[in-house]
Amino acid sequence: MISNQLYAQDRPNIIWLMAEDMSLDLECYGMHAVHTPNLNLMSEQGVLFNNCFVTNPICSPSRSAMMVGTHQVKINAHHHRSNRDVLLDKQYKPFTYWLREAGYTCILGHHGVFDKGRKIDVNFQHVAVGPWDGKEQFGLFDKLDHFEKEDQPFFAQIQLKVTHRGDWWNEIRNQSDHPVNPDSVKLPEFMADHSIIRLDWARYLDQVEYMDNEVGMIFRELEEKRMTDNTIVIFIADNGRCNIWGKGYLHDPGLHIPLIVHYPGGLSGASVRNDVVSATDITATIMDMAGIDLPEYMSGQPIFNEGFNREYVYAARDLWDEIEDKSRAITSGNWKYIRNDKPQIPFDAGQAYLEFYRPAVHIMRQLNSEGKLNEVEKLFFQKTKPAEELYNLANDPLELNNLAKDPDYASVLENLRNTTCVYDEKMKPVSDIYHPIVPNSVEVLEWVKNEKPELYQEMIEGVEIGLKTLSNEYRKTKR
Repeated sequence: MISNQLYAQDRPNIIWLMAEDMSLDLECYGMHAVHTPNLNLMSEQGVLFNNCFVTNPICSPSRSAMMVGTHQVKINAHHHRSNRDVLLDKQYKPFTYWLREAGYTCILGHHGVFDKGRKIDVNFQHVAVGPWDGKEQFGLFDKLDHFEKEDQPFFAQIQLKVTHRGDWWNEIRNQSDHPVNPDSVKLPEFMADHSIIRLDWARYLDQVEYMDNEVGMIFRELEEKRMTDNTIVIFIADNGRCNIWGKGYLHDPGLHIPLIVHYPGGLSGASVRNDVVSATDITATIMDMAGIDLPEYMSGQPIFNEGFNREYVYAARDLWDEIEDKSRAITSGNWKYIRNDKPQIPFDAGQAYLEFYRPAVHIMRQLNSEGKLNEVEKLFFQKTKPAEELYNLANDPLELNNLAKDPDYASVLENLRNTTCVYDEKMKPVSDIYHPIVPNSVEVLEWVKNEKPELYQEMIEGVEIGLKTLSNEYRKTKR
């Protein structure tokens, strides 16, 4: 529990570290072949949560929910990278507004992390730095990259981007003094055991280790500035890993994220909690830790309050780039229910962006066409989605056995189906404004297929051919 000293005169600084596209893939969560000593220490000295879930498995809707502390569907921010020209409804405010009103300096990014860690990515009109009134001024933070003594009390949101799929993965691996051995990784049962898939997994864990070093660097800076004891550090991911059943899917690899909270001045260490936590609860917790009363619109709850009790996390999947999907889910940590409102859209929908960044999918597609995948591995490549999915997570944590049509679980299915409908109504969007953005990855993929067939062949053989570089080259052809 939080100590009584939390609300003492010296209000705590708060740092929110947000890794990108990462599931429970840390050593302290039991991931094989990866070493994360800094996050291990953070968990040993703090509180590790086993059942934290985002409300959307894609970055911008998930981040929108966390920035407001309210479910992204409710605030009409649920479609990926849409409504960037639309004002946040006047009844809502970004939580940094409340922090600044209470005297906190709000800081975005960090001078020492990969690419400065300044990503915001929320689906309403905003700018990084400046005041907020929600009408003509849309700033979310006060300054960039540096937290200093004179900023106290401060809140810093730092994105740890390196774990996001990108053209830098090979460079990060090549720079490592101890790159992860592909032969040492343990693949999930739903992935085919193939050398390219093993290498891709090892490359991902190389990014996780790099990110862990960044966490250590930030803690060292706190120590050097003598801020450690009065600074709360919260570590999460914005959504699950970008791989099969992960980012973009309402299955556990897409929704289930790490959550570690470290605060020597107010939390007893070496604690593990199994409470069901929503990512919006983290926003509410930050407000509560800063001594700020929560606005009524927030759907999050402070996780260190004695009365904290969440039964379910309600999650949604909607537009992602050119794929206009719609699914809803609830999870209790023990059970998962998914309703696929567009079952005609398969799990493997051929989304252009993902074609560039998921070698495992290319390899497994080929193996599937050759009849070389087993029944578990083939699940991702069904031609349609089931209308409903039901999983007993206690017995089936990888969600391999859909119980939705099993008559023995009819009552469980009915209960979770009805509960999801209640959430649908509760989180009904505040408006129906819909201004989607079609990404250039669609055109780039077609251009690569037509103009660079040899390179495209490399891609379908499991090589990441570099979306960013190709996008730049494609733009030059349009001038």
